[in-house]
Amino acid sequence: MRISKSEIPAKINVPGAIGRVAANFGDVSNFSKMAGEYFSLGAGTDLGPLLLGLKDDVCHAPHWGYMLAGELVVTYLDGTEDTCKEHDLFYWPPGHTLRVVEDAEVVLFSPQHEHGQVMDHMLAKMQG
Repeated sequence: MRISKSEIPAKINVPGAIGRVAANFGDVSNFSKMAGEYFSLGAGTDLGPLLLGLKDDVCHAPHWGYMLAGELVVTYLDGTEDTCKEHDLFYWPPGHTLRVVEDAEVVLFSPQHEHGQVMDHMLAKMQG
């Protein structure tokens, strides 16, 4: 699920301040501590091969975040895709992979334990 800044309804809109709120934007129940993450991803990066061996060969951690720059495509288990671009706010539920179309700068907030396991798996794949 992604939403561009201009599509997020303004809850506060007064001179000098606009506060936009995307309500019901994912669920954090069943997770403990969250991690703030910053990723710089080069065009052509495809996480699919690094996720092989995980359940359903996908990332099983949910993510909330913001695209600072670039473009990437998130593919979900059901085959649907979201294209996330600069200034998009997003929620990626468990069961996804991604590929980078244009160099991307991404801020993520993820359950620390679950995403840590996925990142450890990817690191092990990269080390051979």
